[in-house]
Amino acid sequence: MARRSVLEELGYKVVSAGCGLDALKAAERQNFDLIVTDYKMSPMDGLELIAKLRERDFRNPIILLTGFADSLGFRVQDTGADVVIQKSASEVTSLVRHTRRLLNPPTKKPPHSAGPGRGKSRSHKAGS
Repeated sequence: MARRSVLEELGYKVVSAGCGLDALKAAERQNFDLIVTDYKMSPMDGLELIAKLRERDFRNPIILLTGFADSLGFRVQDTGADVVIQKSASEVTSLVRHTRRLLNPPTKKPPHSAGPGRGKSRSHKAGS
């Protein structure tokens, strides 16, 4: 619950699912910008959920949280997740950092041009 509370305090809308099957159904009904999943779930574990999401062309980022990342050797390359976070005392800080990075990637700075009136930067907002 600490993870959810922190993300909500930062302004993110959080939708919870009781298990991997419920999460998969929710992802079919609505478009999520990011999915955070635990590894240890039943009847479908987090790796199975990620595989099924990717099979269904879910292209948005996925974070896998697990207490077994080190012992089972989970890595991004093996899991289909964009980030694998080992559960620890610093996991919430790591989750916030990765969530911000994945949802707000750095934007390219506009090139500086010579000439009058140039060099003013403009910000553009991408629509959905």
